[in-house]
Amino acid sequence: MLMGEYNHNIDAKGRLIIPAKLREGLGDQFVITRGLDGCIFGYPENAWLQVQEKLKQLPLARKESRAFTRFFYSAAAQVTVDKQGRINIPATLCDHAGLDKACLIIGVADRIEIWSQERWQSFADEVEDNFEDIAENLLDFGL
Repeated sequence: MLMGEYNHNIDAKGRLIIPAKLREGLGDQFVITRGLDGCIFGYPENAWLQVQEKLKQLPLARKESRAFTRFFYSAAAQVTVDKQGRINIPATLCDHAGLDKACLIIGVADRIEIWSQERWQSFADEVEDNFEDIAENLLDFGL
């Protein structure tokens, strides 16, 4: 299981250190792509295969399905962790997530998310203010 919150900087070449605890769950190669809410999603191989199977089930006749699938896959890249524990994030994904310097990497069960520090702080502030309401709305799911 991937979990926790880690601060690291991305360098000018788009390289970002992936914390050792997260690398254990991700492996030496994993897939990154555009995430929701302005972040990057990173999936270990087994979770990526599950995502692909779910995306294959989307109805091709629906415009939203085609648009989402195209946008999601078009930026996907397989990355390899180097000897220093870094991955190279393509410019397209850096632009999507607004990555410049300070980044936050979080573990979210079966994936990681890579956020710019500013976007994460804005998101976290909003969620923290509404956390109890959000939790109440999820009661139907057994949380």
